[in-house]
Amino acid sequence: MYKKIGFFLLIITLLGCSKDEKKVVVASKPHTEQYILGEIISQTIENNTDIKVEKKFGIGGGTSNIHPAMEKGDVDIYPEYDSTGWSFVLKNPPLPDGKDLLSELRKQYSYKYKIKWLNYYGFNNTYALAMKKDLAENLGINSYSDLAKKSQDLKFGAEYDFYEREDGFKNLEKNYGMDFGNKKELDIGLKYLSIGENQVDVINVFSTDALLKKYNLKVLNDDKNLFPPYYAATVVREETLKKYPELEPALKKLDNNINNNEMIEMNYLVEIENKDPKDVAHEFLKNKGIIK
Repeated sequence: MYKKIGFFLLIITLLGCSKDEKKVVVASKPHTEQYILGEIISQTIENNTDIKVEKKFGIGGGTSNIHPAMEKGDVDIYPEYDSTGWSFVLKNPPLPDGKDLLSELRKQYSYKYKIKWLNYYGFNNTYALAMKKDLAENLGINSYSDLAKKSQDLKFGAEYDFYEREDGFKNLEKNYGMDFGNKKELDIGLKYLSIGENQVDVINVFSTDALLKKYNLKVLNDDKNLFPPYYAATVVREETLKKYPELEPALKKLDNNINNNEMIEMNYLVEIENKDPKDVAHEFLKNKGIIK
């Protein structure tokens, strides 16, 4: 009899613990940088609060599936890029000069979705042009304007879509007057190999690509700000922040704490050296003093 009573008390106790457990769901898109950021967010939460994290990383479709899950409450937190939120989610035209993108995102996301944008991590994973560091130094090329002046003597490589898009190569020709003496259409997976073997001198990239380090490339300065910024930040459901007010000060430890070179390095460790994103994130956070 007493054994039965003890058994039922144990079940009730366990159910009570489970019911009261503090938990959030952290999601990520299905690419290397997002797996790393998902781990950085998760480990920051678990090491600075008593909140448990359920990880839903690598969600297919990225923003198109994660954002609706945020609205429904199936996901609480994920890392997003400002121009993706502005143009893809909110369907807004480019923001006029002088307007602060993060401020506008916060207003519209709060009003429409009850979701809060926290501060930027510090890095900008945007469209960019890159060339070998030694060649750029020899030619004195630091910016797109510098490149335009020397473009006739250089070979440019990009995938088919970049040449066709109005906001791609056509935009570079129109705004910078680029006129490469030789243009090559390359498979997206062969661009870095092509520049590594000197088949081309300049390629289009994303500014935190892991292969930038492998091939010792220099990302040139878009001095007319032709390409939109893609600064990353944590987005969180407002209801989740109200439920767990300790979340925001914990996540603010990430403010301006990841620069482009650090993000390239972490991507490199995972993609090229095959390290686990969990271990890479842990080491990064320890070095920054965000976790012990």
